[in-house]
Amino acid sequence: MRLIATALLLSAALLGGCATSTTASPNTALLVAPERGNGDLGLVIERESGSIGVLDTTARTRLGTVDGLGDLSHASVVFSRDGALAYVFGRDGALTKVNLRTGRIEGRVMQAGNSIGGAISTDGTLVVAQNYQPGGIKVFDARTLELLADVPAVVDGKASRVVGLADIPRNRFIYSLFDAGQIWIADLADPRKPQLTKFENIGKQPYDALISPDGRTYIAGLFGEDGLAKIDLWAPQLKVERILPGYGKGEQPLPVFKMPHLRGWSIAGKHAFLPAIGRHEVLVVDTDTWKEVGRIPVAGQPVFVMARPDGRQVWVNFAVPDYDTVQVIDTQTRRIVHSLKPGKAVLHMEFTPRGEAVWISSRDAGHVTVVDTASFRTLAVLPAHSPSGIFFSSRAARMGL
Repeated sequence: MRLIATALLLSAALLGGCATSTTASPNTALLVAPERGNGDLGLVIERESGSIGVLDTTARTRLGTVDGLGDLSHASVVFSRDGALAYVFGRDGALTKVNLRTGRIEGRVMQAGNSIGGAISTDGTLVVAQNYQPGGIKVFDARTLELLADVPAVVDGKASRVVGLADIPRNRFIYSLFDAGQIWIADLADPRKPQLTKFENIGKQPYDALISPDGRTYIAGLFGEDGLAKIDLWAPQLKVERILPGYGKGEQPLPVFKMPHLRGWSIAGKHAFLPAIGRHEVLVVDTDTWKEVGRIPVAGQPVFVMARPDGRQVWVNFAVPDYDTVQVIDTQTRRIVHSLKPGKAVLHMEFTPRGEAVWISSRDAGHVTVVDTASFRTLAVLPAHSPSGIFFSSRAARMGL
């Protein structure tokens, strides 16, 4: 009788699991053993096939593939607090919830016509998408993907594309309106009734933005004019300041083949390292004064300028024609200490949590390269189909990513 009861309980559990599952990818086997945690998982976007490769960053292996994610030509990812769930924002406006442990799609909504990213709230309960078409942001329940709020970005009767969305403390989100030249903060203490704070006339065409790792400083790059817009979120009275005049469109002696992503900026110690738009340089900025204090010549037009977690190195990749090259800057001497060519069309880099290795995607070479950041030795090369963004579950514990 005891054996029969146990069998019945097991059958009920299995049936219950089937009843609560949603759309699944063809890969239904567990990718991660039940006794393992999620802290060293990751994924790589495979842009042309609409799939993601699930990664084990400790063993430096690929665990499996999840298909059916649509147009990933421009995709970004945020993670649940436990690092097991990835929320993928696709160019086609889809928001897809993927369980990295099972390799299954647990939910998917077509929430816009054109989406370029999103963020997750401080407490992990809300996922917010930023949209080009129709513009604005949408707020979803992270567990069910139920739409909780639709916040249009409309100024003077015209819809604006939204860029630079970042989470900030206490379930708030900050973002920029490209077409309206504004920055908005949405307080989602009650996610069904967002409270908005708006900053007008912050500059022409904010094209991207970032939040500092401590959540204090929000900076929007301005495509339509020189300089950047900054808000100190710790200030008693919030206001927009203009910083770094001369950094921007008006000082381009060279054609810009690819606009730098501000999320690729790095803050290491008391300095920020920025890609100089239209120049073969990395700018060094004092984060106390937000004034330029140096420039570092590099191989080409930098796209991502990314600091190793300890801040001792900055790794740089480039736009065409130098997109097969990566260079390493020592932040103490501000000199190039190493150059490498991991493959054609380097699109993204991601450091392991403590920075002993960096993973580099090479789209046209069809692989991801894992490099030791001390010896610069190649540790592994993993095949991938047109790889672009690499995202590790350790991002779950960091703000603004």
